[in-house]
Amino acid sequence: MDSIDMSTSQVTPFQRRVYELCAQIPPGYFSTYKEISDALKSSPRAVGQALKKNPFAPTVPCHRVISSDYRIGGFFGQWAKGSNVDRKHELLRQEGVLFADDGCLPASARTELLFRAFVL
Repeated sequence: MDSIDMSTSQVTPFQRRVYELCAQIPPGYFSTYKEISDALKSSPRAVGQALKKNPFAPTVPCHRVISSDYRIGGFFGQWAKGSNVDRKHELLRQEGVLFADDGCLPASARTELLFRAFVL
């Protein structure tokens, strides 16, 4: 997070912690709102609300966070469908994270691409 100065931004301490963890997810991987919330001892909904307000995208890659049922989740205030969610699908597709026709991440990708090695 050295490339982003969050100290002068209008973000809360909780948002800052969420963005710091989200920035650790490498291209081609994903995490879930629950994985981040577990690391922060918070709730998935609180993580989602912080990411909804992410002023540092795409440097803080909130598109790499999906729901714990391995569906796309939300993106910039939209949930499950809409142009923002379509953009999230496209960003993940460009990184090699591909969803099946039913909207879920395939079982093999769930274990191979799940990032949970967060450093607090």
